[in-house]
Amino acid sequence: MSAPRNGCWRWGNVRVSLQEIVSTEPATGEEIWRSRVGNVEECVDRARRAWPAWAAQPLAKRIELVRRFANEVRKVQEELAELIARETGKPLWEARTEVEAVIGKVEISVRAYADRTGQRKLDSALQGTAALRHKPHGVMAVLGPYNFPAHLPNGHIVPALIAGNTIVFKPSEKTPAVGELLIKCFHKAGISAAVVQMIVGGPNEGKELVAHPGVDGVLFTGSATAGIAINKKLATNPGKILALEMGGNNPIVMWDTPKVSDAAALVIQSAFTSAGQRCTAARRMIVKASIYDEVVGAVKTLASRIIIGAPFDDPAPFMGPVIDNEAADQLTESFLYLMSHGGKAISHMRRPREGLPFVTPGIIDTTAMADRPDVELFGPLLQIIKVDEFDEAIAEANNTRFGLSASLIGGSPAEYSRFWANIRAGIVNWNRPTNGASSAAPFGGVGLSGNHRPAAFYAADYCAYPVTSTEMEQPRASVGVGFKES
Repeated sequence: MSAPRNGCWRWGNVRVSLQEIVSTEPATGEEIWRSRVGNVEECVDRARRAWPAWAAQPLAKRIELVRRFANEVRKVQEELAELIARETGKPLWEARTEVEAVIGKVEISVRAYADRTGQRKLDSALQGTAALRHKPHGVMAVLGPYNFPAHLPNGHIVPALIAGNTIVFKPSEKTPAVGELLIKCFHKAGISAAVVQMIVGGPNEGKELVAHPGVDGVLFTGSATAGIAINKKLATNPGKILALEMGGNNPIVMWDTPKVSDAAALVIQSAFTSAGQRCTAARRMIVKASIYDEVVGAVKTLASRIIIGAPFDDPAPFMGPVIDNEAADQLTESFLYLMSHGGKAISHMRRPREGLPFVTPGIIDTTAMADRPDVELFGPLLQIIKVDEFDEAIAEANNTRFGLSASLIGGSPAEYSRFWANIRAGIVNWNRPTNGASSAAPFGGVGLSGNHRPAAFYAADYCAYPVTSTEMEQPRASVGVGFKES
């Protein structure tokens, strides 16, 4: 993407220029926010100068301040939910659950820090003391996504603050308004504007922030393409901590079960919640041939009943629009590509509202495709693959470079044990959807889904590093071998 030096270009529902970013509502196209692009150098400099004093604060004080932050979010709970709904297009009921997750994250992070990075006493010689403690890294860059513009960056920011880091947060250029309100809550809680900052910017500001020598760590949530680019950029700098939370080409395996309607509902939840814009969304449904017709028929019927609408519609929709017209175009083009390369349409993906990024759920059988593309199609597009044997289902589920989430629906306890043991993913479920992971558990994947630094309850691991110490009040030593007599 390029633009004249003084011009501007279109980035989905965001106009990016050299001077400012303008955000619009996916459901209406109306402008809701604009701001000038920030200065990375100034933000990092402020964060570096603020870090020593923040890190020196007692842990109890930092915890008290993030708890005040949770209370500030409670004060604007409905306002924040409505803003999330407007800027992302997700239904209001879903935006409200995101705000609840923001609030709940604080106490989970307090428990996680104590559990994962607490002080430990160790054995020591000569009647001395030995201990394990943890130190913060310094200045952490947090790069947020647009699908959960409050909850996911908050999942990095709160643990990093508790550990004693300062934050420079760049929200997605597609959802900056939510990011701004989130950061205001930190400031109203009494956390300095130098300790937690938001920088407005597009891809260029993100790249500059990642590469800045004053940044000690990068906490990223987003696409595999962007994550790989960050990983390459920092490959020669092992001293900068990097946590990558990327996407998935997640399988949901349908096996023998008498509860077909429940199984179909789990598929719908997995594939089409948040309009399929979750990194844990099911992208591939692998189904046993003997139950194919019944299961696929039930999924198709239930998908046809999904209400698609704007965030505040009545009755409430299950799905809103995707983030912008660019994303909608890519999804419909991907559906046509699959059809033209051997896929059989079960439910066609359509654009019901001209000029706006609403799409209907697309379901397509890709069993006959010789080379199914191993990409994350980030939206309500579900591929179906028919298999005969359970081992074939496991092999097909693992037929991806990603490894975030996988679910087995149906099957016996013995089959689930085989599934769990052989599936390569960070989240493996049985008779539960692929999405909806708990913040009280680690969250992350392998392969193109992450770099073995899981978030959620394990976020504390990458927000502080362990320091071991052996200590005595006075020097004491004796050397008994290899010296001449005095």
